[in-house]
Amino acid sequence: MTTYGTGSRILVTGGAGLVGSHLVDALLAKGCDVTAVDNFVTGSKANLEPHERLTVVEADVTEGLPVGDEPFDAVLHFACPASPVDFATLPVEILRVDSVGTLHALDRALADGARFLMASTSEVYGDPLVHPQPESYWGNVNPIGVRSCYDEAKRFSEAAVAAYHRHKGLDAAIVRIFNTYGPRMRPDDGRVVPSFISQALAGEPLTIHGDGSQTRSLCYVDDLVAGLVLLLESGEYGPVNLGTEYELTVREMAEVVLRLTGSSSTIEYTDRPSDDPERRRPDLARARELLGYEPQVHYEAGLKSTIDDFVARRSEGGIAVA
Repeated sequence: MTTYGTGSRILVTGGAGLVGSHLVDALLAKGCDVTAVDNFVTGSKANLEPHERLTVVEADVTEGLPVGDEPFDAVLHFACPASPVDFATLPVEILRVDSVGTLHALDRALADGARFLMASTSEVYGDPLVHPQPESYWGNVNPIGVRSCYDEAKRFSEAAVAAYHRHKGLDAAIVRIFNTYGPRMRPDDGRVVPSFISQALAGEPLTIHGDGSQTRSLCYVDDLVAGLVLLLESGEYGPVNLGTEYELTVREMAEVVLRLTGSSSTIEYTDRPSDDPERRRPDLARARELLGYEPQVHYEAGLKSTIDDFVARRSEGGIAVA
């Protein structure tokens, strides 16, 4: 087990995204020197507050890592567009960042003798036939479907990490992240929480795909980041699921958002997208056993905090709620 803190040098790819930026904040709070790499295609410069121990590098990780020669103690690979909107508009970019980009990040970690942490996803389980999903489940993924650019790219990344771990001796870890939400989310990224909040605040109908009976498990970003730090410092390889067991139907999520916003918006139903998972909830037994992980934030408290962030950014002109 290694504790990262004062004097530790950490590289975070995708450092301006939702999870990446909160992870950067947590590492800075521990005293680490952090280099955040992002091309700002989906991440936002506003997510990274200036800090004396933070270096921000604007770069595309598929073209390499222009971060100097001084070795890092850990490389955390979180670069990748991750929303349904991105799957439709950036499929080739997603495939490249989780193939070529992953290999660049792995090579840097190997050269530096650094610990490597790869952000994978619950999407590797596809539309699961096992519920809840344990890490031993191999998944039910459509390799040529509309979500395949993301699902299969992450599965490739996991295979790459496994190869470097087995054959090159890289100290590596894989985390499978389940439905994470919180402040700094893009209002237009197509995921259910920001979509519902944006629509509710604008007084527009909340759009539910299908009949709303499909489920997701909501994990507040602070709980996820706490688990990421535990995994980073544990020395465990994984893969390890991180998320919560707050499994709600999409219809229930819409109703909670309406109540918390006080919105008079109605609910409308539209066609269900292809390959949309029916049920999604992590089996957290391994995270509890290996990491002592236990999420703390109830979904209502997390949603309230997220709504407050959307309202604040809207009033400041930081986002346009559509």
